[in-house]
Amino acid sequence: MTRIIVSGRIKIAESSREKALALIEPLVTATREEPGNIEYGFYEDLVTPGSFKLYEEWESDEALDAHGQTAHMAAFNDAVGTIEVLDLAIDFYKGEPHTRG
Repeated sequence: MTRIIVSGRIKIAESSREKALALIEPLVTATREEPGNIEYGFYEDLVTPGSFKLYEEWESDEALDAHGQTAHMAAFNDAVGTIEVLDLAIDFYKGEPHTRG
């Protein structure tokens, strides 16, 4: 089964950090309940506040596409313009899961 992996980095201005956290929390909570979501999270760098890694895993392109159409994603996209994003890079990958043995 091919998985879709989304990996990125986001740097938020220190003055926008608290607002960004308030936007991210409900997005993550709702997204983790979506069909086809395997993993979803924003992870803040412990040394550089406001610097986040984004990591997502989806069962299919269709699940990722459906995520983009959800109300919580629309709400996040509408509100993200209210925070100061200093840097953003997001990459998409397809891969087969495997375990190391």
